[in-house]
Amino acid sequence: QVQLVESGGGSVQAGGSLRLSCAASVSIFSINGMGWSRQAPGKQRELVATITRGGNTNYADSVKGRFTLSRDNAKNTVYLQMNSLKPEDTAVYYCNGWYLGNEYWGQGTQVTVSS
Repeated sequence: QVQLVESGGGSVQAGGSLRLSCAASVSIFSINGMGWSRQAPGKQRELVATITRGGNTNYADSVKGRFTLSRDNAKNTVYLQMNSLKPEDTAVYYCNGWYLGNEYWGQGTQVTVSS
């Protein structure tokens, strides 16, 4: 069993920044494909960014150059730094990952970007 706890969401004006955190209850080295997804009202959940256990990152085209995924191994925490935010980034952001063959999700954190 793994717990993923997100924090850092909030409201910001367009062009602003936020940093999301996802704290895991186990070593993040043991979690495959840890990353962030988001779901806007009336839309399907969208993969935003992932990081492999080796540290390789991948981003959705819509966030490349604006979002950065990083991790603090000692704190078992993954971060999503979001810069140059746009109104279309408004969504509930979820942290997820695979552990021992099971996929786990956090509870989500709301990000609202106003124009």
